[in-house]
Amino acid sequence: MESKPKTIDEYLAALSDDKRTALERLRKIIKAVASKAEECISYQMPAFRIDGKILLWMGAGANHCAFYPGGIVEQYKDELKGYKTSKGTIQFQPDKPIPVALVKKIVKARIAANQKEVSKAR
Repeated sequence: MESKPKTIDEYLAALSDDKRTALERLRKIIKAVASKAEECISYQMPAFRIDGKILLWMGAGANHCAFYPGGIVEQYKDELKGYKTSKGTIQFQPDKPIPVALVKKIVKARIAANQKEVSKAR
């Protein structure tokens, strides 16, 4: 990307059609589950935050798309067979997106974890 994106739309506009379509689909699912989440750019990637705290990120690499829900990825390793995962990342090909039901489950788990952290801080 030539200049740093200021919005998710700017980030997506710079991507190839297949990656843009895959991330727009992911964005739609996230927004459906986390309707109170605010869109932002964090670490030069699309992110969603609730109560001022980042919930999760998404992005595109040279050869894949990625969903960054944080440390809870390990809890879903059995359901994520077939996807490359690491501590807080799920990589997927634009033509093999993460199943909707699984994305929803992960987003709900992140919302619950964020709420616990925000409650502890208060």
